[in-house]
Amino acid sequence: MDRSLVANKTIIARVKSIVGRDSKLGKALGGLEKLQEAKFISKHFSDFLEPVVAQSDSVRDESYTIRHKVYCEELGFEPLRSDKFEKDEFDTFSSPCLIKHRRSGHYAGTVRLVRPQSDEQLLPIEKFCLDSITHETLNPRNFARQDICEISRLAVPLEFRKRQMDKFSGAAIGVINEHTYSENELRCFPFIAIGLYFSAAALVIHNDIKHTYVMMEPRLARSMRFIGIQFEQIGPVVNYHGKRAPFYINPTLLFHNLRPSFRVMLNDIQETVGKYPKGLV
Repeated sequence: MDRSLVANKTIIARVKSIVGRDSKLGKALGGLEKLQEAKFISKHFSDFLEPVVAQSDSVRDESYTIRHKVYCEELGFEPLRSDKFEKDEFDTFSSPCLIKHRRSGHYAGTVRLVRPQSDEQLLPIEKFCLDSITHETLNPRNFARQDICEISRLAVPLEFRKRQMDKFSGAAIGVINEHTYSENELRCFPFIAIGLYFSAAALVIHNDIKHTYVMMEPRLARSMRFIGIQFEQIGPVVNYHGKRAPFYINPTLLFHNLRPSFRVMLNDIQETVGKYPKGLV
């Protein structure tokens, strides 16, 4: 952690202990402490990592390559491909987001936003798991195609999961080990996974998409609650590449529950993603 931040936190903690945590000054100092923490989280991410929205075939290929490494070679969810690209029919109307490691220039993870443009284009969740959605009000068929999207194919390659704390089942697809991480262990946060979720969220907001779906493991949804992203489960757990359930979120739900210490990070990622043109890239 930055030494100046440690020093400031120590001073603030001492003053709070003197004046009392619940006093007016104590509460004000607590707010300052959270602001410093939030700025540190965002700076730590931006110092080492950068969100990228794919705008060229070469960057899209990087996304397909990462997906092949994780979904085909490592997890065995999909068959091996001779071209080492994991692609499907939904990629023709999807926007990939990636996280680039600044120092090496290598891509450290990817996720895609599937965005139908016409009535015949379905979300993956509609084509493969529509029967699992039991919440009639939030069924994607109730909304216009341009108002829905799906976050899918999140993947973090093995070479960026070398830390012992990241070597647990689920890390490849972004699950956060809530038993290891805490808000006081800022240096230990899995910034790549969180950056990918926030990049997808920023792309949703940038394009004014009203309804977002994701088919994921319940423990992944629990991981997201850890940082304040509260997906609403809209159906039971089914067997689809393991135990998965359909989940829903919209921008209002995202901002309502997001922890203040991560708002700054999301805002900064929104600023970067907002520089890209709207629509499919």
